[in-house]
Amino acid sequence: MRAMLPLLDQLAFPPVHRAVLEALQVNLTYRCNQRCLHCHVNAGPTRTEAMSDECLALLHRVIDAHPVHTLDLTGGAPELHPRFREIVRHARREGLRVIDRCNLTILGEPGQEDLAEFLAGAGVEVTASLPCYSRENVDRQRGDGVFAASIAGLRRLNALGYGQPGSGLLLNLVYNPQGPSLPPPQAALEADYKRHLAEDFGVRFDHLLCITNQPIARFGSTLVSKGQFAAYMQLLRDSYRPENLEGLMCRSLVSVDWQGYLYDCDFNQMLDLPLALIGRERAHLRDLLDARLDGNPIVSRDHCFACTAGQGSSCGGALHD
Repeated sequence: MRAMLPLLDQLAFPPVHRAVLEALQVNLTYRCNQRCLHCHVNAGPTRTEAMSDECLALLHRVIDAHPVHTLDLTGGAPELHPRFREIVRHARREGLRVIDRCNLTILGEPGQEDLAEFLAGAGVEVTASLPCYSRENVDRQRGDGVFAASIAGLRRLNALGYGQPGSGLLLNLVYNPQGPSLPPPQAALEADYKRHLAEDFGVRFDHLLCITNQPIARFGSTLVSKGQFAAYMQLLRDSYRPENLEGLMCRSLVSVDWQGYLYDCDFNQMLDLPLALIGRERAHLRDLLDARLDGNPIVSRDHCFACTAGQGSSCGGALHD
């Protein structure tokens, strides 16, 4: 991934500093049952990286000792980590909000037949990737049959109460553009998604989160190979809005890789740009037991313009209308 860094050091992103730490986003494994073009993790079925038992024990200690209130589990497919359910149970016992970054098709995989029931029973918030409400567009980006499997997963979650008013079970969908463009306005696209999915498939959900594609990993390499990288970076820079700086997810979130090392965000993790902590060459989970991060400078490169372009972008969707 570091091969992309020389291309991401041309535009001078403005300095940003950390606020109070509120969330841990933990990448449990790079293993995934899908292999998507836009995936900034380069996850797939052949990846074997996964968090060790030692790191998991340390994660439990941090959860017990630190006043974070959200555990955001990602991958790969985080559910493919053999101790995924144990992690969820521990965090929920400690009163944390738990988010599962789910690709939906995992709900139909062998060995995961009761996964949806587990998530509902534990009160886990599901944030699921569905890049379009069209079968053709989804299958082109994610593989043949993915759309049908995703709709089946959404129906299963709906039957358990997800996306239903008053259930308390939140179901969010994630949209990524399919090419080198910014996402459309989130509110309008959410209305389109809700109408099409309800009318065509009887599917309901709570919120649509629009996320700008990062010019790194598979997507960045595709841009380079097509001669589109410079134009996309210029689009991001020209669309910069300074008011988005305040809401950047990296100000209140720490990304944790499968080895327990800390980063300002998941994208920095993929670029091997570790979180800056005085006295530490590479900050680790164990450092969260006694270190404060408030006021720390956030490590940035030009890919950060993706989060500040237009309506803004974060793991929670657009930052502004």
